[in-house]
Amino acid sequence: MTKPINFPAKFIERIEKDLPSDLSLASFKAICQQPMRKSIRVNTLKTDVDQFTQLAKANGWRLEPIPWCKEGFWIERENENVSLGNTAEHMAGLFYIQEASSMLPVSALFHCFDANNDSLLLDAAAAPGSKTTQMAAKLKGRGAIVANEFSASRVKVLSANLLRCGVINAAITHFSAEIFGTWMPEKFDAILLDAPCSGEGTLRKDPQALDNWCEQHVESIAALQSELLASALHALKPGGTVIYSTCTLNQQENQQVIDKVNLQYPNSFEPISLSQLFPDCQKAITPEGYLHVWPQRFNSEGFFVAALRKSDQSMPTEVIKKRIKPFAYQAASAKQKSAIQLHFLESFGLTLPTDYSVFIKGSDYWLLPNSFLLVKDEMRFERVGVKLAEEFKHGFRTSHDAITALGANISNSLIELNGQQAHEFYQGKDIAYPNSNKGEVALSYKGQVIGLGKWIRNKIKNSYPRELVKDKGLA
Repeated sequence: MTKPINFPAKFIERIEKDLPSDLSLASFKAICQQPMRKSIRVNTLKTDVDQFTQLAKANGWRLEPIPWCKEGFWIERENENVSLGNTAEHMAGLFYIQEASSMLPVSALFHCFDANNDSLLLDAAAAPGSKTTQMAAKLKGRGAIVANEFSASRVKVLSANLLRCGVINAAITHFSAEIFGTWMPEKFDAILLDAPCSGEGTLRKDPQALDNWCEQHVESIAALQSELLASALHALKPGGTVIYSTCTLNQQENQQVIDKVNLQYPNSFEPISLSQLFPDCQKAITPEGYLHVWPQRFNSEGFFVAALRKSDQSMPTEVIKKRIKPFAYQAASAKQKSAIQLHFLESFGLTLPTDYSVFIKGSDYWLLPNSFLLVKDEMRFERVGVKLAEEFKHGFRTSHDAITALGANISNSLIELNGQQAHEFYQGKDIAYPNSNKGEVALSYKGQVIGLGKWIRNKIKNSYPRELVKDKGLA
């Protein structure tokens, strides 16, 4: 049974003031007491919607399309006791478990912005990675994304989700997002600022979201949001697009934040109407062209999304002196590049993508997106691109991350596992597989590459990263 929600009196006063005339306070309270519909987003870096739909049907999953994201679906299953996160499809990165409304910001971004091979995007508050992976899927490997996360404890989760979903064109940073306006002014073509907020729209998922709610907290968060939005506008190229979004309901953290920044920097940006984003979105459109989604409107979480286009003129930006350690990766020599390319071609029939460059970090070879290289010296990056392999005296040890991200193009040394073998693989166990061959082999399950092994006599030695091993294996 859902825990009753304690609605603070001041909160209810604000809700009554802000609710559209066609919605009632009673309907708001009622929807907040209902459990969330489970939803997922198909990861088109690893599969496509048609293939996944057929796979879901075979699994007995019922999918209902989410109108604002063609890759998004509400999902129902016969056995809800089996965790979606432990299914083979999730562990292989074929889908991301994501609340339906949180798909709106990225849908809005690519509704307003046309990316190309040179595009550089910023996800200013990226963890746990739902929106970064959605952005990467939309880019289809083009351009690059700087995925920033201020919370140190969430950076590891962000990195793991990017790798599970096969994202190779991201660079992870760990800063407060306020710094981008001064450290990287006018460097980004598009920015997603899904700002920290009071979380008023998440009550269906988190009934305790209002336990510490107070007007002073809302005021302090709104002040931070204004700083973050101003910084994002400074970091944006003239003519670029920024999406400002929150999962809260009050106008102080939404419309009024944008109004405040507009007063601070007049004529620096203009709203882009989202009135054509999806069918029926007119029900949630504000006079400015923003989306203000109340939870009872579409049976979802509450959300706010605004699209802003920066003017063609530069904004005045503070000049700062930066002290940055040299970029930790070094460009590979022609000989090194040839060697790693030959390794992947001979071992797996893989050709490395041409709009990426090979870099070296210690004995490790990395693949970095070319559009990132223009900003590689602007700040400290935690991780960039994808690790290809580690070099040893007599050759290379291929990276699990590279083989799962590039696996769709493998044509050599590929072994299809059965269900029991895949279960044992995810448990970190070696797999009995008599064969006279030696060396590395890519392992797949249900046609999806899930990792690496190495033939040793009559078994395949498991190379699944220790930190990913699950004792229970597959669901």
